[in-house]
Order: sequence, then structure tokens, then C-alpha cells
Amino acid sequence: MPEQPLDSSPRILGIDPGSRITGFGVIDLCQGKPRYVASGCIRTTDVALEQRLAQIYAGLSEVVGLHRPMCVAIERVFMAKNADSALKLGQARGTALVCMANLGFAVNEYSPRQIKQAVTGQGGADKTQVQHMVTAILRLSATPQADAADALAIALTDGYARSGLVAATTSQRSRRKNGRWRL
Repeated sequence: MPEQPLDSSPRILGIDPGSRITGFGVIDLCQGKPRYVASGCIRTTDVALEQRLAQIYAGLSEVVGLHRPMCVAIERVFMAKNADSALKLGQARGTALVCMANLGFAVNEYSPRQIKQAVTGQGGADKTQVQHMVTAILRLSATPQADAADALAIALTDGYARSGLVAATTSQRSRRKNGRWRL
């Protein structure tokens, strides 16, 4: 597990998975208040899907090595416009989960509705509203790209859950309940 920042505040990595663009956002939670660290996008080249997944894995590994988060959160899968898009999104998300598991992280998941509710106050908010609120909450001088803003919103949601401001979700670690293994 990576080292914790010197001020003992948890550093949270939010991941917005996508097969073409995977957003990432890193915040520190200082005395319950979020502070911007970094954000950006891992843009895959126009190659076969397995190569794009490898690029996502390598990009996320690099982000973790550079920013050393203590906690990781990811958006839960939602229904896409078509089955092919849903499968590609699921594969990108799975790549991110495997990358984080290989690096020793438990990953918290949040639905798009939970994220929008936590950041904007409305579960049905659009991307522009999320970008605006992320910019305001983190006092950014410029509006981040949509995928990076979504990733920052995921990190903020996890930070709020850790502060008890929103309902926490379960991690991806396997749990044994009633004699049966389940995720």
C-alpha cells in the first residue's frame, strides 16, 4: 500500500472508466474538507480493444505511482446505449479494478445517481452541472474536462462518505456471509 501524505489526510483517487477515455481525479481530505491534487484523462489510441485496456492499466498504474493515493473509488456500471458499449465499458472498468487490486487497494463503488446527488444535490444532474459543482467545491481556476470532472466527483463522493456526509458503499473485497462467498 502506498505511503500516506505527510499531513495524515487521506488521499483519494476517483476513476471514471471508459474504453476510449478514462478520467482520474485525486483529492486530499484535510480535516473533512476536500483539496484538489490532480486530475486528467487517460486517452487510448485507436487500436484493438485489448491494447486500449493495456493502456488504461498502464496509465492508472502511473497515476497511482505519481500521486500515491490511500483510497480508490470508481463509478458503478450503468446501462449504456447499446450492448456493445456496455461490454466495452465493463471491460474498461474491470481493467481498472484489476489494476487497483494488483496494487493492493480495496475499491469503493458509487452509482452515477449517488455521485450526482453527493456533488450537486440532484441525482439527475447533467455533466455540465457536475463540472460546475466540482469546479466550485474544489475552487479550481478552470473547468476540468468532463471525464476528469466525473472522476473528481467520484473522489469527492468517497470523501463525503468517509466524513459521514453521504451513505457509504461496500468495497469490492469478497466477503463471506452465511457460509457463502459473495462480492
